[in-house]
Amino acid sequence: MGLAPMDGVTDAAFRYMVSKYSHPSVVMTEFTNVEGLARGAVQMLVAFLYNEIERPVVAQIYGVEVDSYYKSSVMLCAMGFDGIDINMGCPANKVAKRGSGAGLIRTPALAKQIIRSCKKAVSDWNNGVSMEDAGVHEEIIKAVREMGPEGERRMIPVSVKTRIGFDEVVAEEWTKHLLEELPANITMHGRTLKQMYLGRADWEVIGKAARVCDGSGVSFLGNGDVESMEDAALKAKTYGLDGVLVGRAALGRPWFFGGEEPDSEEGIMRILLEHCRYFVELDHLYFYNIKKHLAWYCKGFEGAKEMRMKLMRAGSLEDVEEILNDKHGKA
Repeated sequence: MGLAPMDGVTDAAFRYMVSKYSHPSVVMTEFTNVEGLARGAVQMLVAFLYNEIERPVVAQIYGVEVDSYYKSSVMLCAMGFDGIDINMGCPANKVAKRGSGAGLIRTPALAKQIIRSCKKAVSDWNNGVSMEDAGVHEEIIKAVREMGPEGERRMIPVSVKTRIGFDEVVAEEWTKHLLEELPANITMHGRTLKQMYLGRADWEVIGKAARVCDGSGVSFLGNGDVESMEDAALKAKTYGLDGVLVGRAALGRPWFFGGEEPDSEEGIMRILLEHCRYFVELDHLYFYNIKKHLAWYCKGFEGAKEMRMKLMRAGSLEDVEEILNDKHGKA
């Protein structure tokens, strides 16, 4: 039962809070573009900040250039990640129209090349290849080494997160293509790209795709519209899955994966403030990026709407502390 990668959401602070308060089986970073990394976009490395408490932590990447996947994968091995996940499911137009994300469902030959490239990078790293040998941009190498010591030489899994189709359902056929390269895991979201996030995720289709993996040694996870841990467990059992990745249901609920849920507004606000302080402590992210998280905490208690409105006007940690002090006393 893992935390699904979500663009603009699963940053270092959110992953830390989820890992601290309920520790899912795995967490994934926001997806990051391999072409940008290959060209030296050092600012993108902020997506790969992580704390040891998050392990196992998997880095998710996207793009279309096979060689850029190779360079990025060697870099991620050097950063000490526990796995690399290839995004083949993002429905955003700016991503899919370039052929990446869910666009790769339409080009299975390229998708398979990408998986091979990432797996080769992991193998090469394990066999002693350096970031310099792999052609990683010198500015990226410098920044990575400033972030911390290089990870150990080891084989880490390469996985794929995708959808049931592009503009029509092709889940079983698409899964067969992916299995040719034996990724360690396939996670499938139960909507096509055309659906975006409309309608309901089709778990019957997810289950049929999962059966294609039987006996392959490739694990299969489902994703989409999971409401609780009980719901996740039921879906996994009903559709014959190895597990489930949960996204939106965990927003504002870092205790989602089996942690102790606060029984009062004050308890929720204490965790909100801890989240906000850790976010600011990272000192790499713009404050406005935390505000959606603050809003997600404000539900399920009397006065939640009013508290949410106040927090949306906050422009700093000090503002948040002042708002909570006015309501609950010294935080």
